[in-house]
Amino acid sequence: MEEMTHNNETLEQNLENTAATEPIAVAENKNNEVAPVVADAEPEAHQSEPIAEPEADYSNYTREQLVDAMRALLDEDITAIRSRVADIRNHFSELTAAMQKQTAEQSTKEMEQPAEQPAAEGEEQPASEPPAEQPAEVDEVYEEFRKLYARYRTLRQEHHDAMEAQKKKNLEGKKALIEEMRILADSGEEQVKQAMDRFNDIQERWKAIGEVPREEMNNLWQSYHFQIEQFFNKLKINRELRALDQKKNLEQKIELCEKAEELIVEPSVTKAFKALQDLRARWKEIGPVPAEQNEEIWQRFSSAANQIDQRRREYYDQRKEEMDNNLLAKQALIDKAEELTANQPQTTKEWNDLTAALDELLKVWKTIGPVPREVNEEIWTKFKGIIDRHYDTKKEHFGAIRDEQSANYQKKVELCLKAEAIAKREDWKKATEELLELQKEWKETGATSRKVSDKIWQRFRAACDEFFAKKGEFFKERRTSEAENLAKKEAILAELKAHTFGDNREENIEVIKDFQRRWAEAGYVPMADKERLHKAFRGEIDAIFERLKISAREAEETAYRERLHNIGGDAKKFVSNERQELTERIEKLRSDLSLWENNLGFLASSKQADLLKAEFEKKMQGARQQIALLQAKLRILNEAEKDKDAGKKEEQQ
Repeated sequence: MEEMTHNNETLEQNLENTAATEPIAVAENKNNEVAPVVADAEPEAHQSEPIAEPEADYSNYTREQLVDAMRALLDEDITAIRSRVADIRNHFSELTAAMQKQTAEQSTKEMEQPAEQPAAEGEEQPASEPPAEQPAEVDEVYEEFRKLYARYRTLRQEHHDAMEAQKKKNLEGKKALIEEMRILADSGEEQVKQAMDRFNDIQERWKAIGEVPREEMNNLWQSYHFQIEQFFNKLKINRELRALDQKKNLEQKIELCEKAEELIVEPSVTKAFKALQDLRARWKEIGPVPAEQNEEIWQRFSSAANQIDQRRREYYDQRKEEMDNNLLAKQALIDKAEELTANQPQTTKEWNDLTAALDELLKVWKTIGPVPREVNEEIWTKFKGIIDRHYDTKKEHFGAIRDEQSANYQKKVELCLKAEAIAKREDWKKATEELLELQKEWKETGATSRKVSDKIWQRFRAACDEFFAKKGEFFKERRTSEAENLAKKEAILAELKAHTFGDNREENIEVIKDFQRRWAEAGYVPMADKERLHKAFRGEIDAIFERLKISAREAEETAYRERLHNIGGDAKKFVSNERQELTERIEKLRSDLSLWENNLGFLASSKQADLLKAEFEKKMQGARQQIALLQAKLRILNEAEKDKDAGKKEEQQ
C-alpha cells in the first residue's frame, strides 16, 4: 500500500522496542564493603544502530536505471543498503503503475468510439498497488527487478541468519566470562592488582563480545552484575583504589549525561532515541560511582533520557492524531466515491465526467498521509473496490454499445447493398418507393461507431444520389421529347382517321398493327394530353375494328406479338418483369371475380337487387374476358421466349 513506507515501518518497529532501563551498579556501604546499587528499572535489550547510508536521489531515474542501481547495490555491504533499496523499490513501483495507467488509457480510447464520445476503452486500472505486486503485463525490466529484489531479500535473510548464529555464539562466550568472573570472585587469594587486572580483562572481553539473543539478555545481565557484586564484596580492595575507579566511572557517566542532554535538542526524534539507546547500553557497561554522587548522576542522566522519551511519546501521539485525521479524510473520500457511483451514468459524457471525478479522488487520496496500520488495508481495499467496480461497469457498458454499433453497422451495410442494387434499376416508380423505404429504415437504425459512421453514410448517400440523378436525367429528357411525341401522335391519329381500308382482312390487320406499333414507339406525351389522345386513338381503332368486323382480342394479341418481336435492350429482364406483371393481374382479377360471385349469393330478389346483379354480371364478364386476354398474352410470352431460346441453340450449333 502507499501508506506502508520504509520510514513508517521503522517508526512503528521502534514503538515496540521502547522502555530503556538503568543497569545494576555497585557502590560502597558504610563499612567500606562493596554492595550493589539497583537503579530504577530493569535492563533492556539493546538494538544495534543501523549503519549510516550515503544519500541517493532516484526520483529522476528511469525503470532501467533503477534496475542498474539495484544491481550495483547488491555488491555493497548488505547492512548498509536497506534505505536505498526501499527508495529504489518505491520509485520503480510508481513508474510501473504510471506505465500501466497510460497503457490502459490508450486501450480505452481505441475501444470506445460511440457517437459524441471520446475514446474510453482502456481506461487504466487507476488504483495504486503495493510495490511488490506484479504489473498486469509483465515485462523484461520488471522481471529483472523482481529477480534482483529477490536476491536482496535472500542476502538479507542470510545476513540475519548469520547474525542470529553469531548472537548464540556470543551468548556462550558471555556465559564463559560470567563463569570466569565467578571463579575470580570466589578465589580471594590473589593480590588486589592482579585481581583488578583480571577483572578489567574480563570486562574488556565482555564489551568486545557482540549482541546476544533478546530473550537471554536480562538473565545474562543479572548474572553478570551479580558476579561483579560478589567480586567487589570478596576482593576487599582498598578505598583509594575503589575511589579512583569510581571517579573514573563518574567522569564517564558525566560524559554520557552531557551527550544525553545534547540529544534533547536533536531535531530528529528517531535519531535521538536511537542514540539514547546506545548511551543506555554504554551506561550499563560502566561500573559504580561514589555513593554520594550515585543518585545525583543517575537523576541527571535519567532526566535527560525522560525528556527524550517524552518527546518520542509526544511525537508518536502526534503521528497517531495525524493518522486518525488521515483516516477520517480517506473515509470521506470513500463516502464521496460511493455517492458518485450510486447511480449509473446514461450518456457518454456522464460516464467520462464520473471517470474524471473518481480519478481526481484518487489523486487526493495519494496526497493524504498514512493511516493506522490495523485499518490501512481495509479502507484501501474498499476505496479501490469502488473504483474497480466503476471501471468494470464502464467496460461492460461500452462493450454493449460497441456490440450494438456493430449490429447497426451490418444493417447499414445491407441497406447500402440494397440501395446500390436499386440505383441500377429503371422502373422509376417502384424503385423510388423502395429507395424511400430504405431511407426510412436508415433513419430508424441506431448509430454506428464514429470511426465508420461517415464512411458508411457516404456510401449509402452515393447510391441514393446515383439513382435520383439517373431518374432526374431520364425525366428531363422525357419532358424534352414529350412535345415532339405529342406532335407525332397527333399526326398518327390524323393519318389513322384519313386512312382507307380495303377488303383484304389480313392487310387491314397489318395496317392496324403498324399504326399501333408507331403509336407505341412515339413515346410519352405530356400528362395533360395523355388521356385525351389515348381515348381518341383507342376509339378510332375500336371503330375500325367494328367496321372491319375484326376481333378486338385478336387484334390485341396480334399487337402484343408485334410488341414482343420488337423488344430491344435487355429482353430477358423485360420478359421476366412482364410475366410477373401478367401473373399478378390474373391473380387479382380471379380474386375480384371470386368476391363478386360470392356477393351475388347475398343479394335479395328485388328490382334494385336485380340491377345490382346485372352490374356485377357485367363486371364479372369483363373480368373473365380480361383474364382470357391476359392468359393469351402469357402464352404468347412463353412461346416467344421458347422461340428465342431455340434460335440461340441453332446459332450455337
